[in-house]
This record gives sequence, C-alpha cells and structure tokens, in this order.
Amino acid sequence: MTPRLRIAALLLGLGLGLAAALPVRAQVPPTADEAAAYTGLHVAAQRGDGKAIERLIATSRETLNARDAHGRTPLHVATFARRHDAMRALLAAGADHAALEHGRYDAVTIAAVADDEPGLRLLLAAGASAKLTTSRYDGTALIAAAHLGHDGIVRHLIAAGAPLDHVNNLHWTAVIEAIVLGDGGPRHQACLRALLDAGASTQLADRAGRTPLQLARERGHAAMVRMLEAAGAR
Repeated sequence: MTPRLRIAALLLGLGLGLAAALPVRAQVPPTADEAAAYTGLHVAAQRGDGKAIERLIATSRETLNARDAHGRTPLHVATFARRHDAMRALLAAGADHAALEHGRYDAVTIAAVADDEPGLRLLLAAGASAKLTTSRYDGTALIAAAHLGHDGIVRHLIAAGAPLDHVNNLHWTAVIEAIVLGDGGPRHQACLRALLDAGASTQLADRAGRTPLQLARERGHAAMVRMLEAAGAR
C-alpha cells in the first residue's frame, strides 16, 4: 500500500471523516521539464555546479533566493536533487534556509524526507533550524522523518533541538507517526527508541484519545509495545 493510501485508510479507520476532504500531498520536486527550463542559479543548483553558483553570485545581480513557479529557491532545488556542492555554495552565499516553497517545505524537511543525512548535516551546520513548522499538516521535519522510519535523520534532528512533542493538524506527534504510519520494523523501532530516549511524551494521545501504547497494541507492534511499557507508557 502506498503512503497516500495508508494515510487515507488510517484516517477513515480513526473515524475522523477527513480522508475525502483532506488531500494527502507529498513534496513536489522539480519535474524533468521544469529542470530543463531552468536558468541561472536554478539550473546550476539542479546540476550541482557549485563553481557556477559562485560565479553567478559574484558577477550577476540574480537574486539568491529567486523562486520558480512552485516557490522553490535554488537551495530547495539543490536539496531536492541532493546536490551537496551546490547546497554548500548557496549556503555559504547566504541562501535563506528557512524559506518555504508552495507546499510549505523548507530545505531541512526536504532533506529529512529524502533521508539525506549529509545534506541535513550541511544545512544544520549552516544554521538551519530543526524547529520550523512545515507542510500542509503543520508538522515538523522530525514528524516527517519518524513517519518514514529515517532513524538517522531523527537522531540528527533531535540533537539539533527539534520539538519532540509537536502536535500536527492530524493530532499526531512524531511518536504517534512512527507507530501508526510505520511498519513496526527495525527502522521505525529505532525512531521510537531515539524519541523515547530523548524524553518524548508517551501520554499525548491522538484525536480519538488513543495513547501511543494503545496504538502500538492495536497494530500488533510488539517491540514498540515493549519499548513504550519500559518507558512507563500507559
């Protein structure tokens, strides 16, 4: 089952009545046609040409944070493409790492969803925040990473001060998303372990009042149940 279908099914199963009204929207990287039409810093970012970025910034008046039709800056484009040399050059020139594209994603959340640890480290080292509220779900990079089982990303974001108990507009925390949108396997277990070790709440419940422990039991995630019980969850 795709992530879109899984979320829709969960919404229906929770009796929220939102699956039809709330479109499940993922990040939208540049299409091949969009990338082919890019010019200036956007094309240099897409290609990962850090030298061209440095040259363009030094010799032209092109705006460092120029937007494409979807609100993507060159830094967004480079992050989507995992072009670390381009990201490094843009960040060194002062690119706005807090900018949100039209889907309300910043570069940190884009790197988190892509499971791009080197890119995330570049962003955090340049001063990017792990605390921004992003996406149409009013979530965070940490919630997105926990949902996807990106345990290394989760650990980096926790170390960078990501809010552990942020509640998105689905009324889910990172702990809850690791459980209800995860597969209960090793990487989602590692996400939950990192969150619990960092002190994330085990008592914040979903909109229907289900605690993380109840949700893990309902889904048969035995290893997660043991972790939560050991952490004092009820």
